[in-house]
Amino acid sequence: MKNVSNEREKPVLVNQLVTIDDLRLYTEEMMAEIRLLFERQAGTVQKKWLKSYEVRRMLNISPGTLQTYRANGMIPFTRLGGSIYYDQEAINRLMAEQKAGKRS
Repeated sequence: MKNVSNEREKPVLVNQLVTIDDLRLYTEEMMAEIRLLFERQAGTVQKKWLKSYEVRRMLNISPGTLQTYRANGMIPFTRLGGSIYYDQEAINRLMAEQKAGKRS
């Protein structure tokens, strides 16, 4: 018997067969991994309030542009002490409006 090998995989025999049971086991393992990913995603809670750096990252804008958006009233914000917070839902709406505007 001749072995065929790939650098990433274990050696495989040329005449090795994959059975239906092998496929079932593989499917069960993949489904378990997918379920785990969904459970992790479902466990993450979106924040209600975002800081400036988070908004800048979401919108891919500079600090100056964010300040202009605040000054023009494009993005509602709340100042608490020395920090500025933005409502996640308002940012999502702005992003949706911008996306819809680009389509028209």
